[in-house]
Amino acid sequence: MSENPSILHRLFSLEGKVALITGAGGGIGRVLAVALAEAGAAVGLNDLTLARLEEPHRMVEEVGGYAVMLPADLASVDACHKLVADACAALERLDVLVNCAVVNRRKPIEMVTQDDFDTILAVNLRSIFFLCQAAHPIMRAQGGGKIINVGSINSSYGLGTVSVYGATKGAVAQVTKVMAVEWAKDNVQVNCLSPGFTLTPLSEKSIWADEHKSQWLRDRIPVRRPAKPEEMVGAILLMASPASSYMTGETLVVDGGFLAGGSWEG
Repeated sequence: MSENPSILHRLFSLEGKVALITGAGGGIGRVLAVALAEAGAAVGLNDLTLARLEEPHRMVEEVGGYAVMLPADLASVDACHKLVADACAALERLDVLVNCAVVNRRKPIEMVTQDDFDTILAVNLRSIFFLCQAAHPIMRAQGGGKIINVGSINSSYGLGTVSVYGATKGAVAQVTKVMAVEWAKDNVQVNCLSPGFTLTPLSEKSIWADEHKSQWLRDRIPVRRPAKPEEMVGAILLMASPASSYMTGETLVVDGGFLAGGSWEG
């Protein structure tokens, strides 16, 4: 590398940085993990089990990156604290935290149980809160850092059968703002990525294989198709890199125009 790297390299390179990503075994999470590694970061990979991390670990190694597998059940607050500590012990620092772990149970409100409510809330909101809380003092001591909370278009769009999920995603967008305000003095930027309806192995079976749901979505998404996980990479690299040094407290929506509106012209 030259002594005077290009502006693109200075803005978007993650060389020498360490990133921790939760939900790394998911359809979006594994793609984001590879992108962070390709940008130069060493990556801590988290998901519920070691088995779910083997594939993203292999993918990172295939692009020449370095990753460690850190399985943990984020429904436990103690596990959230331990995950951050373990990531720092294994990788020696923490510059970027991507909170991508998520659970959902699609049910009408009258069918939601207390276990449904508590489980979704614990993973989708509580884990993010306490992972960020644990990461903040480490980043502050290092002189700054980046936190990206993965929300959803359900942060601002109500959809039947996802009441608790939608509530957690709305809360994630809001707590992102408060974290950004409180931690700006520490040079920690906190932003939220809100993906639209994305084609993943899980959603392909539960949504896109359903003729009615698939057609309903295609009729309402202006670009007339689901997102690919790779289409979230640009936003993540922006928020994880020096390029976003003056961007904090924002929710960046990548949804093919879904929230922009619709047209009756077809």
